[in-house]
Amino acid sequence: MAEHMDPEEFRRAGHAAVDWIADYWATLGQRPVTSHDPPGALAAALPTGPTAQGEPVEALLADLDTLVAPRLTHWQHPSFFGYFPANISGPSVLGDLISSGLGVQGMLWATSPACTELETVVLDWLAGLLDLPQRFRSTGSGGGVIQDSASSATLVATLAALHRASGGRWRDTGIDRRYRAYTSSQGHSSIEKAARIAGLGLDGVRVIDVDPETLAMRPDALREAIRADLAAGDVPAIVVATIGTTSTTAIDPLPEIGAICAELGVWLHVDAAYAGAAAVCPELRWSHVGLEYADSYCFDPHKWLLTGFDCDAFWVADRGELIEALTVLPEYLHNAATETGAVIDYRDWQVPLGRRFRALKLWFVLRWYGVEGLRTHIRSGVALADRFADRVQADDRFALAAPHPFSLVCFRLAAGDEASAELLSRVNATGRVFLTHTRVAGRYTLRLAVGSPLTTQAHVDEAWELLSEAVEKLPASHE
Repeated sequence: MAEHMDPEEFRRAGHAAVDWIADYWATLGQRPVTSHDPPGALAAALPTGPTAQGEPVEALLADLDTLVAPRLTHWQHPSFFGYFPANISGPSVLGDLISSGLGVQGMLWATSPACTELETVVLDWLAGLLDLPQRFRSTGSGGGVIQDSASSATLVATLAALHRASGGRWRDTGIDRRYRAYTSSQGHSSIEKAARIAGLGLDGVRVIDVDPETLAMRPDALREAIRADLAAGDVPAIVVATIGTTSTTAIDPLPEIGAICAELGVWLHVDAAYAGAAAVCPELRWSHVGLEYADSYCFDPHKWLLTGFDCDAFWVADRGELIEALTVLPEYLHNAATETGAVIDYRDWQVPLGRRFRALKLWFVLRWYGVEGLRTHIRSGVALADRFADRVQADDRFALAAPHPFSLVCFRLAAGDEASAELLSRVNATGRVFLTHTRVAGRYTLRLAVGSPLTTQAHVDEAWELLSEAVEKLPASHE
């Protein structure tokens, strides 16, 4: 039987594992972006169970090489243009490694003071970096916390909004009236899921029309929907506005939406999961105008800010409302520090009780890159997307399908939906790039999202060349 790994054995194995990761990164550009193996290929290649005796790390790394890596979709590949980026970086990996090595449980300040305090400070740093409103800083009534994802942030915001809308009754008696949530037709699917989990049901979500040109929520349609619900005796609880929708990176008009929420007393949550990172650049902060109206706001450093999944930065303007909505304190968690009221217990800011030391990887990233390094990364992505969009616009076989304020370009073939779908299939089948699709105004649309720190002008140009070549080979019926 293998013994526990002692520090020296861990040191040796750790060096081997880091070398494996470094070699993986170094060879990413030579690998197909996606695997074309059929479903079940890896499962069939694995043994039916673990070995009776332990195995050396070398055997595990060898199987990573031969079994696992060839069957991955390589999200860090420089030609991965699908979905949104899921950035990773060396500093982030090192911070995560140390977090795992420390193995602390940060549910209470008392269970690991440094885990809590570093998170509070780093979220304040990040708020300053994005120039978020002062009301989100821990030095006032608000503050930030790291959630696992923007989906969890939306759920937590919904629960806090229900607490406010019900005058605190929701926490004690559950849903006793018809509460309503509002978002645009371009809002993320997690908004519907949050409403279901919170007990509102699908009927509790009001889907607001968007402007056909900008694809942003129409404030007049929002006001009309809220007034209609009030007239019916329903309770408007939360509006979820988006900065950078998943489909096209549309930007909802926060000044107008915020004014409506302030007038009618509705919680405003702003989901900037992908595009929030852009606000590190002063010239892109126009997208956040009106954020001062928000009761809560989130973005994912694990998308475009070089920090490994999972890491969603979530802020509230009034932490007291959030804590009142979510706090549960059994006897075994009572402690002197909590009872002073002078510390933050992040268990009250999220759905789970337990929490990892996620702030370490974000701290490492902020310190390694610095403000200017992060701005350079964001600007590079925007510039590469602009370069690709210029190619699309200059070719009459293609058409841009939506504005591209950040690093996502939505485009399609002038020949129509069938041709666009066939083009995507053919290009992705090469294994040299990976793109995804959406629908804009009902039409099949390709998406190219730039974000990997490994992506260069050459990779974007290759994507365009592959698309251009594939168009020429489409069947005549698609032309």
